[in-house]
Amino acid sequence: MSGRVSGTWTGVRERVLALRAAPGASKVFGASWGKSGHGFELRPPLADADLLAAERVWGTTLPEEYRGFLLEVGGSGAGPDYGLFPLRLPDGEGTASGSGHLRRVFRPAAVMELLDAHEDAEPRRDAYADDEAYLRAFRAWDRRDDELRDELTDGALYISERGCAYYTLLAVTGPERGTVWDDVQAVGEGVLPVRRPGVERVTFAEWYLGWLAAAERQAWDEGAS
Repeated sequence: MSGRVSGTWTGVRERVLALRAAPGASKVFGASWGKSGHGFELRPPLADADLLAAERVWGTTLPEEYRGFLLEVGGSGAGPDYGLFPLRLPDGEGTASGSGHLRRVFRPAAVMELLDAHEDAEPRRDAYADDEAYLRAFRAWDRRDDELRDELTDGALYISERGCAYYTLLAVTGPERGTVWDDVQAVGEGVLPVRRPGVERVTFAEWYLGWLAAAERQAWDEGAS
């Protein structure tokens, strides 16, 4: 499997790198924010053999649009918000890891229901005869809370961040495979699909190319604000 999506990524690397010279490049969110800014730089694309080897280790195949991006555009770098995380290959470096959790089905809605019920069942001190019994119950509840929060992102890959503990995920498994999601647990909203007006689900290519078109409009406008 080559992982290339015919025509989807043609010319995209060149368009992104050209933005480095645009007069309004620094006005695009995430492009120039200290060490976190991506500066419209892209790492070299991944080698097909390396990506295939990584997928064998992970026990899953990445969605085609994302694979095509990694193979044709870049391994990481410029993109929505503070840019795309590097993919952690089994023998390399990176911050977005692929591991056993990628084999599990991505099912955030079902897990969020479990989390809601779990939070309602948080132990209350007045329900226990002494502090020791309460602490035992609370610790067990807290361990389960951690497990459920881990399950919330099973089958998904962290691909970007926007700051303030807000992250973007790519669904790798299950019915939502290939779509992009927001991890907004920092504000208590769980994991929610990225949406556009009239569109309930956004694919990786739609998400990235939509960002690129908007960045080009802003960066090449000398009066960008």
